[in-house]
Amino acid sequence: MDLNSLKPAEGSTKNRKRIARGTGSGRGGTSTRGHKGAKSRSGYKSKGGFEGGQMPLQRRVPKFGFTSPNRVEYKALNLDSIQELASKLNTDTIDFTVLMENGFAQKNDLVKVLGRGEITSKVNVSAHKFSSSAEAAIEKLGGTVTKL
Repeated sequence: MDLNSLKPAEGSTKNRKRIARGTGSGRGGTSTRGHKGAKSRSGYKSKGGFEGGQMPLQRRVPKFGFTSPNRVEYKALNLDSIQELASKLNTDTIDFTVLMENGFAQKNDLVKVLGRGEITSKVNVSAHKFSSSAEAAIEKLGGTVTKL
């Protein structure tokens, strides 16, 4: 057996449709495009989502909701996470660089401290925003709250 004697298996390949090669081919004349209409002409292109004149899906489905263009999104950080971080690092100061180094925030994030969990030691926290309960809990133990 040589490479030049290799052939595909019987029935595994088909000849392609030869369109617009005369009436004798069986696909001449209108070249399988039918008679008249935009689809029979050259240069026809339908718009995405066009449903043949039927009311398209994006117009049938009702609009709802609203997205504010001025929304400001904060990364949430709870008191229990702050306490865990403070005891792990054995520090009483938690600022934005500490949060970035430990994977709690990224460079362009805004951080808001929330009041879930308990804090058991004096900690000085600096973040972009604080909930009233978190601020009260931190200051109750003698810690300070610094808004960036």
